Amino acid sequence: MKWDIVNAKYLEGYKIQLTFRDGKVGVIDLQHSLNGSVFEPLKNIENFKKFSIHPEIKILTWDSGADIAPEFAYDNTH
Repeated sequence: MKWDIVNAKYLEGYKIQLTFRDGKVGVIDLQHSLNGSVFEPLKNIENFKKFSIHPEIKILTWDSGADIAPEFAYDNTH
């Protein structure tokens, strides 16, 4: 799908540079999007930096169980 994440690079604060399957490249700032108990551990910047791309479904995930919906990531990457 077009919003499959193929590369993700931590920049600063809560900003991550994302590259999508369709070639779109941009930055998403998640500082104001970490709402709810599953995202609470990510408010610690050291935990936030430990994201990965899920190998099968190509979304941003964290060991805490948090993930970012692919459509949200795509639509909020500028």
